[in-house]
Amino acid sequence: MKSCSDPPTIGMVVLQPTPFCNINCNYCYLPQRSDKTIMADSTLRAAFERVFASGWASDDLSVIWHAGEPLVVSPGFYERAFQAIEALRPASVRVRHSMQTNGMLISREWCELFKSWRVGVGVSIDGPRQFNDAHRVTRTGKSTFEQALAGIRLLREEGVPFHVISVLSQRSMDAAEEMLAFYESEGIEDICFNVEESEGAHVSELFSGDELQARFSRFLGTFWRLAREGGRIRFIREIDGMLSRVFRPESERLRNIQTEPFGMVNIDCKGNVSSFSPELLGLKNAEYHDFVIGNVHASSLEEMRASDAMRAMARDIASGVETCRRSCEYFSVCGGGAPVNKLFENGGFASGRTTFCDLTQKVPIDLILDAFGRLEGGLAEEDPSKLAQRALDRASGIGMAMGS
Repeated sequence: MKSCSDPPTIGMVVLQPTPFCNINCNYCYLPQRSDKTIMADSTLRAAFERVFASGWASDDLSVIWHAGEPLVVSPGFYERAFQAIEALRPASVRVRHSMQTNGMLISREWCELFKSWRVGVGVSIDGPRQFNDAHRVTRTGKSTFEQALAGIRLLREEGVPFHVISVLSQRSMDAAEEMLAFYESEGIEDICFNVEESEGAHVSELFSGDELQARFSRFLGTFWRLAREGGRIRFIREIDGMLSRVFRPESERLRNIQTEPFGMVNIDCKGNVSSFSPELLGLKNAEYHDFVIGNVHASSLEEMRASDAMRAMARDIASGVETCRRSCEYFSVCGGGAPVNKLFENGGFASGRTTFCDLTQKVPIDLILDAFGRLEGGLAEEDPSKLAQRALDRASGIGMAMGS
């Protein structure tokens, strides 16, 4: 982890084109999702002038359009935005745009934009209708399933690569087979799972129940095994995205950009800036100045780095990372957890392990090491770093070991 004295490295910029969302998921934590403000072109330009002028942008910079429904803003807005960013981009920096959408508004015009700018597309759908419509409904309480599915089908028809993110809630957590059958029936190959969690004003009923970790382990283990047996699922984020963290060479530095000052730069539609977990932006907290460290129209990133809010957050988040380093056997893979979850689960950044950690880190790591142990005849008892290269060479076989 970088110290506060090291020059920051911005790996990701999360932009809020608008806080507004056209649907009303009952687990949503965003407090301003009825606000129809749209980011001005001048704010977008100011944001990237600040980012690039800082000299902190990494060579590969991810730009994620999120925190509201990005497709309620016109394709023309993004065409202008992408062109403006391209004009400002230093030659040494490569920019990749991504959007996370509920899929309701996907059209052929959107598909053309996605293809021409190679935009990464994520679609939020919670599996089959009975699971999706339990939580993801319109502002009048109606189903979102058919429109979201129509968007997914259009992406496939137009040859636009995409992944889906599904939130696992009380019923779907015990339905791995049904979830897999849905993805396979719709040709969905790249899948990410989020467990419904407590954030902002939303309190998850899952987090108040017993045996959540065991339930998620059963779900993910079953899903992984059946998906590999079927051979029609290409990528499961919780497993395939974790392999390189578990079996990385000792020389490869682990980076958790949620715990680094300016590792993530989060900018709302009015130009207010935060860092660390993107979910913090828009929430209220007097101790940390509502997590806002400045505004792109008024301050440079260097000035924001010196703000009281940034100093306080960086201090307490670093303390929490150190707590994790001392006390958690999964630290070498996790790197200190997610600050937003520490705040809402533990009451403060300067704290350690959370239920969110148990689900997103411990469960998949244990499943992977268990499978690797069977694949290697029990060698998972060794330090995983000593097995790094051999594991990477054979990682493609680990999934099949789930069935042995």
